[in-house]
Amino acid sequence: MLDKQDFLTVVKNTPLVSIDLIVRSSKDEILMGMRVNEPAAGYWFVPGGRIFKSETLEDAFQRITETELGTAYSMESADLLGAFTHLYETNFAKQPGISTHYVVLGYQLQLDIDINQLPAQQHSNYRWFGKHEDLSEVHPNSQAYYPYLR
Repeated sequence: MLDKQDFLTVVKNTPLVSIDLIVRSSKDEILMGMRVNEPAAGYWFVPGGRIFKSETLEDAFQRITETELGTAYSMESADLLGAFTHLYETNFAKQPGISTHYVVLGYQLQLDIDINQLPAQQHSNYRWFGKHEDLSEVHPNSQAYYPYLR
């Protein structure tokens, strides 16, 4: 694992690759968490995480679902919505002048989960958002998934 300064150098100079989990309930709602970390702190955002160096996509998916949802799921239980670009003016360290660039693989999972049992590492709160709800507090990068939902 890189120390903070080395990781900031990576963020400054390269895109990061990550997986976003678009969790859809049987009521056709999308799971969102209130982000506590930059970038996107203070916004409702879908769960997700970075893929680590030398980690297979399958292993990353299982690790991220376990970390973000409390249960490890296999990629076979999800549908790939596509690849997305997420650009932020901020970074995890709140250092001025350093933006963050993610190439995100968006995977949709059909799950009814108890939001009271979800981990609180990256999100301070969770809720379900319907397609026709006010999305003004949902980060635009998470709003972008709605047109792709199958």
